[in-house]
Parts: sequence; C-alpha cells; structure tokens
Amino acid sequence: MTLPAETDVLIIGAGAAGLFCGATAGKRGRRVLVVDHANKPGKKILMSGGGRCNFTNLFTEPGNYLSENPHFCKSALKRFTQWDFLELVNKHGITWHEKKSGQLFCDTKAQAILDMLLDECAEAGANIRMHCTIEKIEALGEGSAPFRYRVSTSQGIIRVESLVIATGGLSIPTLGASGFGYNLATELGLQLYPLSAGLVPFTLSPEQLQPFKDCVGNSLEVTAHCGEQQFTESLLFTHRGLSGPAMLQISSYWRPGKTLSINLLPAMDLLAHLKDLQKQRPKVHLLTVIAELMTRSLAETLCNLWCSNKPLADYSHKEFEAIADHFHRWELIPAGTEGYRTAEVTLGGVDTDELSSKTMESKQHPGLFFIGEVVDVTGHLGGFNFQWAWASAHACGTYA
Repeated sequence: MTLPAETDVLIIGAGAAGLFCGATAGKRGRRVLVVDHANKPGKKILMSGGGRCNFTNLFTEPGNYLSENPHFCKSALKRFTQWDFLELVNKHGITWHEKKSGQLFCDTKAQAILDMLLDECAEAGANIRMHCTIEKIEALGEGSAPFRYRVSTSQGIIRVESLVIATGGLSIPTLGASGFGYNLATELGLQLYPLSAGLVPFTLSPEQLQPFKDCVGNSLEVTAHCGEQQFTESLLFTHRGLSGPAMLQISSYWRPGKTLSINLLPAMDLLAHLKDLQKQRPKVHLLTVIAELMTRSLAETLCNLWCSNKPLADYSHKEFEAIADHFHRWELIPAGTEGYRTAEVTLGGVDTDELSSKTMESKQHPGLFFIGEVVDVTGHLGGFNFQWAWASAHACGTYA
C-alpha cells in the first residue's frame, strides 16, 4: 500500500513521542500520518521499566533534566504535566502503582500504555505505517503552499505541511535505534551537542574487577558523587563493572577519565559506629561488624582491600579514621561504560537554541519540528524521559 499524496502532519518515528504527538495533532482535526522503519510501534515502551513502563514521575520538574539550556524544557513541562498524563492513563482504566520517589508503573504490562497511545491515535484519526523507510526529504518553494516538504519513502512520495522528527536516540540499537534525526538536523545546518550514552552501567578494567569477582549480584544503597552531582540509590556489582540506579543516574554526568566517589554507607557515620562498638563489643572482629552492614562477600572483599581483620579493641583511632574514609569515600575511575547497547538514553542532540520552546519548531526551517530524545534534553532515571516525550510531543502536536 502506498502513502497518500499529501497530509497535514507527517511524523517520523512511532515511539512514545511520535505516537502521542500524532494523537494530539489529530484531535485538532489535522490529517496525521506516523511512519517508522521498524516492524512494530513502541518497542522501547514495551521493554521499559522491566516491562511495566515507568510512564511518568509525580515529582517531575525542570531540575530533573540535563541540557545545555536548562530553561528550555520549562515551557513544555508546564503546559503538559505529569498530572495531565496521569489523567489520560486513568481515563483508559490503566491501573498503576508508585514504586518509590514518585515513579509510576503499570500494574500490568507496558503494553497497556502502548495500547492507550494506539487507541488515542485511532480515535484522533492519526494513521500509522510501519516498514516505511525515509529515503529523501526536500524543502518545497512558496508555490507549493501550504505544503513545505516532499518526503520520499519506501512506500511512496508524500507532500506535507508539517514534518515532525521523533526518531529518538542511539540507545539500544537492537530495538531499531538510529541516528536518522541527528543526521537530518546536521544536513539542514542545525547545531548539535555531542552525543553520548546516558543512564548506562559502568565498566571496570580487569584489574579493577578482579577483587570483586565474588561480589557479582551483590547490591547496597550508596551515594554516588561526580563533580557537584550526587544520587542516593542502589549499586549493583556486575561481571562487567557497576550498575544499579545510583550508577545509571551518575553516569549521565560522568565523562571518561573523571573520578567517581562512592559512599558505601551513606546512612551512617562509620567512624562513630566503630568507636561505639569498640567500647560495647571490644572482642568482635572488624569483618563481623562490616558484614552486619552489607553482604558477607562484599564485606570480605572490601576488608581484604582496605584493612586488616582484628578485634575492635586492637584498632587505634587513626586506623578507624582510615577505615571509615575508605567506606565513605571509595574513589575510582571507571574504564568506561557499556555504551549505547544498554544505555537507556542518548545525551546531547539538537541544540535547543535552534527550536521554539513553545512549539518545538525549527527557527531556521518553518514546518520542521523535533521532539523527544533527539533534542538536547535528557531526564534522570525514574519516568522523567517519558514525561519529556509526552510534554514535547504535546507542545508540537498542539501547533504542527
């Protein structure tokens, strides 16, 4: 089946942002077509949140986002909030729960959110075409008004008034991620900020990994620091390095060669604890005390690395200070990250100075819009990136 000869709005990308934008624009009476090269829409939605889709966060605010212009996201987030999306979820009868820190997940599978978006598109008359590859995009002259672009695809050529790029980032290429949106922006002369993997596990060198070979699968609550940023979440030891929410969060702020500082016992003052126990339980060995605060295998590994194991009565105050410093300020330089293969997001992207914060339209190219992950706005872990997808798509869909 070939594409229609023309449409009001063509959206490239049938992910979270693209589908929601399609539904929003369609409700305005616009003729909308959403196309994607993949075989099915919303693949990243289905795998998100462990298959339950962390679809928003109750505490969404601009401070939860990274961007060279931290003010850019404010307009869209204010005009379509987490409460607006939650109202839509409730309208569709999707049951949900809050896991922690405002993170909202489906009670059932993530398919519920995808079905909701597809139903909204159908209700708004927005058509979706899969297996549709973009071959060429040409700007049309004023004589073609109101149509601004001619788009050649594997399913035919179509003239469009508004062209929306919702192609996402480079993360998880096995789900069909590509650099299409970034390449198009570059070809059209738009500025991009450097791309890198974000919300991604760290890798350690073989030498760094060796002491922790018996700790794979162990986790504990930590506070991870990088520069002025810090996150208190769980850390997970893996066979490649360090993962878990704390590591994913801080990875968005880390750059190769930078030092991570990890407080392995953020909920306590280890020095004070050791001094108290020295009086109360002088004969107990240090390893026993540390093993009461974390898993035995991790306690053994860290004690072997940083200190001797003897009765508390045999330690001096200076030794206790050194031990506490190790546990509260474990410093290391990771070898790298696992990259786009496992990254949840792509940092960087289309410079927000190129776009209208109200409509997401290109300032250089009327009728061309960029939304979602392809833009230089990246959220923290916990539903914030989905909320940016909804908010930026809504801003665009109410205008395109």
